[in-house]
Amino acid sequence: MARLLPLLLLLVSLGLPAMPVLAVAALDFPAAAPEGHVLDSADVLSRASTGELGSRLANLESDHINANLVTVKRLDYNVDLDSFASELLSRWHGSDDDSDLLIAIDSGANAASIAADATLLQRLPNALLESTAEETMSVALRDGGRYRQATVDGLSRLETVLAGQEDPGPPELIEQVAVVSNVPTKEETEESNALIWVAVLLVLGTLVPMATWWVFSR
Repeated sequence: MARLLPLLLLLVSLGLPAMPVLAVAALDFPAAAPEGHVLDSADVLSRASTGELGSRLANLESDHINANLVTVKRLDYNVDLDSFASELLSRWHGSDDDSDLLIAIDSGANAASIAADATLLQRLPNALLESTAEETMSVALRDGGRYRQATVDGLSRLETVLAGQEDPGPPELIEQVAVVSNVPTKEETEESNALIWVAVLLVLGTLVPMATWWVFSR
């Protein structure tokens, strides 16, 4: 029996499916940035979206910016998205002649973080990066997890500032305006019925005595 135990364990291990390894820290990712500027480890982007966003990020190379996008399913309990983005930014450092920019999306929390090196922070201040991630991108992320649209919205805002134009700011929140209905409520209907009964009683209270006096006075 003791000789059969290792064989049984081997057969069981071969029959079990391989468990996916989740990348929960910057060290779990390749040492170099992806060639297409997008690493969708959370598998939330279509092939078309990956190619579109990769081209959009590659266009920033003309401005000497090494920009990349990474998605993760979830991070370990002791790793927050901001620190993860900063660490991966350093890990994926490009040429010394270029600035580095990294957009990180956590699909599990539907949250985003944007990190930039010290040189790029002179053009894209930290407050702008935080607002872009937490306000601009969050609209599409919380609206059904639209990861492509969130990235496009964030890049559009950053590209505007990089072009020397005024920061458009986060999108305005649209307030839901209550629609005025012509259908009376239950309370309004009850109040209207009460007024009708009061009017009827007043009329009867006037006409009945007059009719009685007229009958008996003849």
